[in-house]
Amino acid sequence: MISLSQPLPGVHLLQPKVFIDTRGDFVKTFHVGAFAELGIDFKPVEEFFSTSRKGVLRGMHFQLPPHDHAKLVYCIRGRVLDVLLDLRKASPTFGQFASAELSRENHHQFYIPSGIAHGFLSLEDDSVMVYKTTTVHAPTHDAGIRWDSFGFDWGIAAPLISPRDLAFAALTEFGSPF
Repeated sequence: MISLSQPLPGVHLLQPKVFIDTRGDFVKTFHVGAFAELGIDFKPVEEFFSTSRKGVLRGMHFQLPPHDHAKLVYCIRGRVLDVLLDLRKASPTFGQFASAELSRENHHQFYIPSGIAHGFLSLEDDSVMVYKTTTVHAPTHDAGIRWDSFGFDWGIAAPLISPRDLAFAALTEFGSPF
């Protein structure tokens, strides 16, 4: 496991170990020892996946304390523009964002600590994202920041967005508990 960059404090853009032969490929997405060597203490307790059509924007999501969590996200089919927003008040990058393309081809992953909002734009039909989290989903603690309120250029004028995601508060209206 290689950390390609740390675009925000505590965030890692990761390149996992990929084994390729004539049959295809085999990817080790998580190894507790490899993460520990990178200074990442990650103990996932739940996993999800989502499938999205091209032009679907999901985000910017997080869970509020005490059900906040770290997560590991990666794309196993298609391509997505993955976007992170720092909501940690004491962070030197509070209110700043980072992004990377995650795809089946590049196998990149984001390790995202608590206090970072996460979202993505599907760049291809049937893009599949996997999420491993350190806490169990708590619907009463689900929250988000409106996708167009923090200065990121998504490169799309009219993405497909759920009514729930459209109703999120703007970053300037959000009192961060992180």
